[in-house]
Amino acid sequence: MSISVVDTSDNSFATDPYYEDRLNLAAAFRMTARLNMDEAVANHFSYAVDEGGNRFLVNPFGRHFSNMRASDLLLLDANSEIAEKADPTAWAIHGAMHRNAPHARCVMHVHSKYATVLASLVDSALPPIDQNSMRYFNRVAIDDSFDGMGLGDEAERLTTTLANKRVLIMGNHGVMVVGNSIARAFDELFYFERACQNYIVALTTQKPLRIASDAVAEKTARQWEEYMDKVGFCDAHLREVREILDREEPDYKL
Repeated sequence: MSISVVDTSDNSFATDPYYEDRLNLAAAFRMTARLNMDEAVANHFSYAVDEGGNRFLVNPFGRHFSNMRASDLLLLDANSEIAEKADPTAWAIHGAMHRNAPHARCVMHVHSKYATVLASLVDSALPPIDQNSMRYFNRVAIDDSFDGMGLGDEAERLTTTLANKRVLIMGNHGVMVVGNSIARAFDELFYFERACQNYIVALTTQKPLRIASDAVAEKTARQWEEYMDKVGFCDAHLREVREILDREEPDYKL
């Protein structure tokens, strides 16, 4: 299998062609841990370094999100066999996503608290009750056919379920978001969890929900998309994350 781990003992790391991708992905891992959206040494993020999705960076087995460094990331081939340092579920699910879903340049899968609560409900739809949840109106796929831990046939099935959506609620499991960049996927993950949090907390009040009309929800979702593209919202989010880490956890760059 094609696999590489960067050697940081000399200056070769600085000339790695995927250096910035490694930094961005490592930063996303670190901030996800700070937000308490990780789960021990489980869950995975990956980024396809080629447009065809054949080669992708992914976290190795057993590395905690809060300890992730740029040089820890493995470079794998989605069309080959699993490598020794790769997690079987990561290789199966993320390999399938990168092979089969061209828009899934970056794939982030977590068992974050509120998204997983939503994935545990019989009705896992996220109603448009606030500006954040409206961002995802009619833009979320729901998988209700959980059949184990994402190995083999399930990994291939998930790509079909996702279709052209950018968020997949994995019933009885967690959530997966995809994006055309690391910045976009991380921003989607952050705001989807915030939207789920607001919804789950609202349910605990046992009061009627203020659900927006389909027209208003769709209008708001489009406004989100136009706004993000116009001002570079997602890139700004990740840039600020890196600035925080540069100051407080600079070892993510190693």
